[in-house]
Amino acid sequence: MTLTDIIPSLRSSLPARLDTGVWPRTAHWGDAGDLRAGGVSLAAVAAEHGTPTFVLDEEDVRERCRTYAGAFGAGDVAYTGKALLTVDVARWIAAEGLGLYAGSAGEVRVAERAGFDMGRVVLYGSAKSPEDLDVAYRAGVGTVVVESMGEITRLAATAPAGQRVLLRIVDGPDRRFGLRVAGGEAAAAVARIAGQPGLRLAGYDCSIGHQLSRFSQYEREISRLCEFASVMYRAHGVAPERLNLGGGHAVAYRPEEFDLALAGFATRMRSVLHLEAGRHGLPAPRLTVSPGRAVVARAGVTVYRVLAVTRTQAGDRLVAVDGGMTDCPATALCGSRHSAVLIGRTGRAAAGPAVVVGRHNDADDVVVPDAELPADVHPGDLLAVAGTGAYHHARATNFHLVRRPALLAVAGGRARVLVRRESLDDLLARDAG
Repeated sequence: MTLTDIIPSLRSSLPARLDTGVWPRTAHWGDAGDLRAGGVSLAAVAAEHGTPTFVLDEEDVRERCRTYAGAFGAGDVAYTGKALLTVDVARWIAAEGLGLYAGSAGEVRVAERAGFDMGRVVLYGSAKSPEDLDVAYRAGVGTVVVESMGEITRLAATAPAGQRVLLRIVDGPDRRFGLRVAGGEAAAAVARIAGQPGLRLAGYDCSIGHQLSRFSQYEREISRLCEFASVMYRAHGVAPERLNLGGGHAVAYRPEEFDLALAGFATRMRSVLHLEAGRHGLPAPRLTVSPGRAVVARAGVTVYRVLAVTRTQAGDRLVAVDGGMTDCPATALCGSRHSAVLIGRTGRAAAGPAVVVGRHNDADDVVVPDAELPADVHPGDLLAVAGTGAYHHARATNFHLVRRPALLAVAGGRARVLVRRESLDDLLARDAG
């Protein structure tokens, strides 16, 4: 029994509990409802930098990198930059020993500016542009993922001699990108790469989904890939150096959800790989992974200001904030179910259900569909939304010609700008009218 069970009225004056699996590792309550992360007051961040603002806990990102490095070995983990990539984030990733999966010329250039070891950068993408390839070649990107037959011809004609490639394999009807085993497309791709003296097939790559928590899905993929690789080994003498299982590792957005059990996952996948490779007479390749969301999602918090509180005809409470689908697209696009809390003051009323919505007058402009917020939340209040490190800043848009928020890093009691807030002049700068 807790004190709030004995004295129920206390519940209205205590802030919501922060689940350590959902909020950044350094997040904790300060005095009078002040939420702090990285030793920084998020209410003070709002006062100094405005809202909405993305806040990223540097220590949380680094700790997740170290967890992955400890489970797999740093040399066998590459962060997938599409989740969130800035120059400083790339520096953190590099400093913790991870590689990088880059999906565009822009992501390659960010890695260059960050001083990344470009030999540890992998360029992937189902439809790489000539610019993507040119920038990657000039930068000295170590590996390119081949995802179509036509790409092999392009790489053979343009890539530096000895270019390492991974072949993305697809072995399921519901996957769109890569070379299919069924029908012989993947086998034909291996034969074509083997016949190109300027290309070196370093192994196989796959991507099997998102928010996956069951080991069995990855185990089946390893079995299929080893079976395919053994056939190619006997046919062409090509033994894969590595097998990349991709990412897609589950992340908890709500207290009742769970992350992928990483340590157990790594141990199990290595065991399955060795068993399957041995069963098929294949020299065991190195197992690699390329997580994105799982590295940065928990580290992110978005701070909003409440603009209006209304009720629907059915009586549902709508709490409208100064952002929405332009800075929180993952709710609509990825089905993310975020957690939200009142910050900057302690609520004086009991918590109740609320829908946190955005400013864009769209039915799908929902930030948190089922928040629990004090009944006295009012315009001017601040809300913090957890789990916004992945696919929020990266997918932010200028819909309604709103400005994209600033991205701040917090660490050691200091907040610093990683990406500044857009200005109205920024929005007009590209308009040729």
